[in-house]
Amino acid sequence: MAWSDSDGGASLGLEPQQLALLSQDYPRFSDAEYSRRHQLLAQAMHKHDCDYLLVVTDHRAGNAPQWVTGWPGTAEAYVIFKWGEQMVMHMEWHNHHPLAQRITPHVDVRWGEHQGIALTIAELKRRGARRVGVIGPLVVNKFKQLEAHFEIVLMDADYARMRMIKSAEEIDWLRVGAALSDAGLRALIQHTRPGLHERELAAIVESAYLPYGGTTMIHYIGVTSMNQPHLYVPPQYASRRLVQSGDIVSCELSAFWWDYPGQVLRTFTVDAEPSALYQDLHDTAEAVFQAVTARVRPGCTMPEVLAATALIEERGYTVCDDLMHGFGGGYFQPIVGTRSRMAGPLPEMTLAENMTVVVQPNVTTAQADRSVRAGVQVGELIHVTANGFKSLHRVPHGLQRAGAIL
Repeated sequence: MAWSDSDGGASLGLEPQQLALLSQDYPRFSDAEYSRRHQLLAQAMHKHDCDYLLVVTDHRAGNAPQWVTGWPGTAEAYVIFKWGEQMVMHMEWHNHHPLAQRITPHVDVRWGEHQGIALTIAELKRRGARRVGVIGPLVVNKFKQLEAHFEIVLMDADYARMRMIKSAEEIDWLRVGAALSDAGLRALIQHTRPGLHERELAAIVESAYLPYGGTTMIHYIGVTSMNQPHLYVPPQYASRRLVQSGDIVSCELSAFWWDYPGQVLRTFTVDAEPSALYQDLHDTAEAVFQAVTARVRPGCTMPEVLAATALIEERGYTVCDDLMHGFGGGYFQPIVGTRSRMAGPLPEMTLAENMTVVVQPNVTTAQADRSVRAGVQVGELIHVTANGFKSLHRVPHGLQRAGAIL
């Protein structure tokens, strides 16, 4: 089976400004959006009395250079930032250099020559840097090299706060990521059948969004018998376990639109009606999703969120994951569990307008019940609005059946 983008993305259900992103070779935020981000960085630097900022991707980890410049940082990217000065980025590898120049036209992009941190230090010294803020991961030996020349201030927490509140443009990009994730889910439900194994299911998911420029963040897909379940949460790596009639499939899918993913979680059966246990697990999860999202609004407290999950324990169940977490550019607070599986202390914060969070009451049987450990996946990425919430996804809720066309 194969998919294409011959419809230009019309089937994804996107608004015109979001469809326009799909038509660009390398989509880019507006200059005004980058200016907004750079102002936030400058304010954080002023708070910490930093004269320069180093924004890092190292060993393929760290997304801050992409947020600041547009370049995803395929291997290494060391961005020198100061308000009012042209940014300089030393990056690897040499064969990636032409594309980095094309994607970041306002940045002085330089090949790192396999000594990018040394060249970055030399440039900072040339500019007279004294106190340098750092956002992103640096392996220890590189951090020590930097620390030998400058006073260092770690600013990852500042960066996380900047990314928790989304701009209107970022919401558009997240809607694209959500639509691509939905496309993967629709394809998975429609094309799952007995005889396929989990790896083939993963290929079905990816094939639905790759033609549009989407890439994979995660596709966790779990397949088990409803009568004799051997798992209660979808595994992070696919196996060769074959789909059979009477199975239940649960999944958590996130397709990226560049650095902006959706996240959608659903459960469906194969050639069978749901068993009484799985129906009750799913009904509980759906009821809790509705209870939590009914409370979502600016000013909502974490005890309010926690109280909305009480039905899970009342029915003798628990959860296998964080029930709510910030999402979109990272895994952010608020991170909230339930009474039976807390996610650490409740965050002392409230929801704010233009946060984006995942609500996912992935309900399971109690951990003490070793005879039958079953679970479902339910939830999605939502946008906290002035008056409540809006889902960023369009796929319907409900316990679906393989072969359905959504």
